[in-house]
Amino acid sequence: MRIGIYDPYLDDLGGGEKYMMTIAQILSHKNDVFIFWDNSKDLEPLKERFNIDLSRVKLTKNIFSGKTSFISRLLESRKYDEIIILSDGSIPLLLSKKLFIHIQQPLQNVQSGNLKDKIKLTKVNSFFCNSLFTKSFVDKKFGTKTEVLYPPVDLKPKRVTKENMILHVGRFRVRSVGLDDYKKQRVMVKTFKELVDSGLKNWQFVLAVSVRESDAVEFDEFKETLAGYPIKFLINKSNDELWDIYSKAKIYWHASGYGEDLLMHPEFAEHFGISTVEAMGAGVVPVVINAGGQKEIVTDGENGFLWDSLDELKNKTLKLVGNEELLKKMRVSAEKRAKDFSGERFEQQVEGMLG
Repeated sequence: MRIGIYDPYLDDLGGGEKYMMTIAQILSHKNDVFIFWDNSKDLEPLKERFNIDLSRVKLTKNIFSGKTSFISRLLESRKYDEIIILSDGSIPLLLSKKLFIHIQQPLQNVQSGNLKDKIKLTKVNSFFCNSLFTKSFVDKKFGTKTEVLYPPVDLKPKRVTKENMILHVGRFRVRSVGLDDYKKQRVMVKTFKELVDSGLKNWQFVLAVSVRESDAVEFDEFKETLAGYPIKFLINKSNDELWDIYSKAKIYWHASGYGEDLLMHPEFAEHFGISTVEAMGAGVVPVVINAGGQKEIVTDGENGFLWDSLDELKNKTLKLVGNEELLKKMRVSAEKRAKDFSGERFEQQVEGMLG
């Protein structure tokens, strides 16, 4: 089959881009796969960061850019047996034999009731999402049943000695989805400093973050506020380097959505939580916010802890810090749970749904 794939954020290094390009990699084994994108250099950081093999994938003119007319897009789309699109909720009118729409985040403000939108919906063979959390919103907005295809998580733990380390992995963004601190890294840093001030000793907080050049000044200013505390940043590390640090850590923190009105803005919560699964796969016990996709990954008290307040975050972290047997028990359960989201599972689902 001839398959076209479009991700409008391909020049970013996010989980959605790993998701879409892994689909491209899988489908390219048995199909002719084309990426609608104009700059091949944008793929290089993705391939390096996520170890994705796109050697069988071809780039073709981006028919979804503003430079392509509506008629040209229609005519080009007729050449494809399938087109797969990462969408923000908008649906293009295309003439491919099949159209699959992937949505990564909950949709609150998408309207789909007019005649034009109804016609577009008839062209969609299937919607698929990255979590039950996202699915619950997409189903309501489009009045359709959506399939869940959890993101691919390639588990590559390394057997090294664990250290007294709390870890967080995520992008540092001055602004993302309308928030100044989407990943709540400032919140977590403040909380760790309070733990240290209250007597926590011989533990460090490591934040492995990707930083864009446009955010570098603000990031440097942020780091200056942490002098004197055992807080360390690892910047723009490769996938293999991240597994080194995952494998050394004991506890994993995640806080996206904290302090936000998630009824009004569910997109402020983590839509799934790939880094949480990766950490668990390396035997790192998650202590993560009880919101968004995190609740689908972690069972509180079994393979990690969920929290609703910063006091809970502190207390549940200290519970692990002070109980090595509990830490070891949860570590085993976390590793077992992470395997439910393996890359092998993703490949089988992709071939069944889209192949």
